[in-house]
Amino acid sequence: MVDDRSIEEILDTIGDQHARHVLAAISRDPKSAKELAEECDMSLPTVYRRIEMLSEYDLVTEHTLVADDGNHYKVYESNFESTVISLQDDEYHVRIYREENLPDRFSQLWDDLHAE
Repeated sequence: MVDDRSIEEILDTIGDQHARHVLAAISRDPKSAKELAEECDMSLPTVYRRIEMLSEYDLVTEHTLVADDGNHYKVYESNFESTVISLQDDEYHVRIYREENLPDRFSQLWDDLHAE
């Protein structure tokens, strides 16, 4: 479950066309902002704004790499497996599934069953 952030904010973020393109691109392989700009046909500032939006909801992670010439640069990758949006009793619920180990998944499933 996503923390106390507004469901509307999360839906707006993943509803943004540019953010979805960025997420799709980094779901396959980690990419730098420059690679994302080229692949998604966006300006670098647009890519950075979307990365910042997605980072606010912990949907992307960043790693610093060192190029052959010694310069540092960041690559971004998706930080979740799937998202489920459901409507129950006139309320939207957003569930973000992340890669977890089996005991954590079982604990979460157990907690979810007892919460209903």
